[in-house]
Amino acid sequence: MALLECINAAFAYEGRVVIRGLNFAVERGDYLCVVGENGSGKSTLIKGLLKLKAPCEGRVQLGEELTSKGIGYLPQKSAAQADFPANVMEVVLSGCLSRRGLMPGWGAGNRQRAREQMESLGIWAMRRRSFRELSGGQQQRVLLARALCATDSMLLLDEPMAGLDPVITGELYALLAQLNKAGLTVVMVSHDIHSAVHHASKILHLKQTQVFFGSTADYLKTESGKHFMACAGLEPDV
Repeated sequence: MALLECINAAFAYEGRVVIRGLNFAVERGDYLCVVGENGSGKSTLIKGLLKLKAPCEGRVQLGEELTSKGIGYLPQKSAAQADFPANVMEVVLSGCLSRRGLMPGWGAGNRQRAREQMESLGIWAMRRRSFRELSGGQQQRVLLARALCATDSMLLLDEPMAGLDPVITGELYALLAQLNKAGLTVVMVSHDIHSAVHHASKILHLKQTQVFFGSTADYLKTESGKHFMACAGLEPDV
């Protein structure tokens, strides 16, 4: 069974459909990039996948694995995020909320999980530092560790590289590739079509509906893929 599946799904705001015709499945181990112009429905889809917005048509179906373990979510960077009044350890531990349940305190297991994620991302040494004092790249690593604490199955990222310099961006893409190779399913919304076709195994192209879903290699052969690449000033065989 797929980890996540959209079946004839559509979403609306105040009775107006903003995206429809969604039919795709995310399998374990996929690296899926969701692309499209501004206003194409990417953010709305994210809300639907996180069950923050119910479809007005069709359904979004989560596999048992996701139902029990949840989705690790890294949202778009915001000024509010950058000013969290907490240290790094506290921010990362907050990703374990769904695992803590009603028990008081975080418990040794959650603290160990947070430590492992921080060590794997190279941020354990800064665990006592204030989150708001970190650089943009360091903050994204902390938020990524937080998202990883929430799941063993799927990581959902909404334009995680926005506003980061090329060096930090490259480092984060390398981290995601490593995590995916280790078995984590990655679903990432991106405006960077160049990086999307280099890193993703599958592409979902939206334009108020589903324009394409399938392998990256097949996407680059389509007229939609060629046109979108050309609009970004890229050759389709990058």
